[in-house]
Amino acid sequence: MAQNMRDIKRKLKSIQNMRQITKAMEMVAAARLRKSQQLAEAARPYADKIREVLGHVVAAGRDTGLNHPMLETRPIDRTGYLVITSDRGLAGGLNANLLRKLVKTIQERHSSPDEYRIFVIGRQGRDFLRRRGIPITAEIIGLDDSPEYADIKPIASKAIQSFVDGEYDELYLVYNVFKNALVQVPTIKRLLPLDAIEHEGPVLEYIYEPSAEAVLDVLLPKYAETLIYSAVLENKASEFGARMTAMGNATKNADKLIQTNTLAFNRARQAAITQEISEIVGGANALG
Repeated sequence: MAQNMRDIKRKLKSIQNMRQITKAMEMVAAARLRKSQQLAEAARPYADKIREVLGHVVAAGRDTGLNHPMLETRPIDRTGYLVITSDRGLAGGLNANLLRKLVKTIQERHSSPDEYRIFVIGRQGRDFLRRRGIPITAEIIGLDDSPEYADIKPIASKAIQSFVDGEYDELYLVYNVFKNALVQVPTIKRLLPLDAIEHEGPVLEYIYEPSAEAVLDVLLPKYAETLIYSAVLENKASEFGARMTAMGNATKNADKLIQTNTLAFNRARQAAITQEISEIVGGANALG
């Protein structure tokens, strides 16, 4: 019985220590979630303004035959995927759900690796794809919890330039859309070509220097990179929301285990005390 009590006490101490860890991780994730949401919201006006300007430029250029490779819809022979995951786990099914959706999409759309190219941001996605023998064209891992635009620019520029160079005919973003701390939606969204840029209403007349084509050459890649950066921030917010929820659930489970094991310990102690009293009474009766 004493051995059983020691085991229960040791287990109870282990659960209490784990609860302290999960509670701390929940609080840290909650603080980082708020900061990630602020960053994501701060990036939106910039992307909206570039889109507005591009809408005017594209609308005005249709009359003059203005075009750009990033706006052209081509026959689909090869597809690019830019996959955004977290570097760390302990975020529930956040990464697993997204990567399963990606693998299912690849299996349904492609018959061989020659038909797609994959770019990866995040260690979880990189390791997952490597284990399954899926080739990776480029990768970035170890992003800060509050990533800067410059951190993702190299891989974003490479993915966009590969589309312009004709290495593939469409590019998809694969990431988690943040709804709230409880809901993150695995999403595969087409980024290129940018054929959805439209402008309704009066078209502003701009004076271009040196030319409208040169302006598009700068703004279109910048706009696409901004959308990628916004997706990274969105996925970061999803990561912290999922981790906060997962650690909150782990803390609640630890509370239940602590309650159950405390009750078991008290029962074992009571049984040990009862047994000792019975032995003392039995010994007294034998002597009496």
